[in-house]
Amino acid sequence: MKATEKKTDLAERLDRAAEAKKALVAKFRTKPTVVDPNFVDRAARKAAELEAVREARAAAKEAARLAKVEAEQVVQQIQYENEDAELAAKRAERKARKAEAKALALAKKEAWAAGRKPRVEA
Repeated sequence: MKATEKKTDLAERLDRAAEAKKALVAKFRTKPTVVDPNFVDRAARKAAELEAVREARAAAKEAARLAKVEAEQVVQQIQYENEDAELAAKRAERKARKAEAKALALAKKEAWAAGRKPRVEA
């Protein structure tokens, strides 16, 4: 019976050695990772950052465009005011010339009338 006992003991030892080796290998094997429920993967985080940067750039571009439009409107308004002032100055100059010409014509008429002999009515 000793021969069967040895075989059993050898078989048991081999089984235990295999189990121990499996346990040792399992210790070094990578374990399944536990995923954090609040974890945001790198691609999603990068996409969100990129979208934020795009939105910021678009907002800055829109603000610059609006500032440019506003500046153009101010320049145009100043030009209109300058044109109105020029027209008003021309009108005032024309009125002054006409008033001077009218006064000169009136003076000529009065001088002519003064130089004439008065009519005698019978």
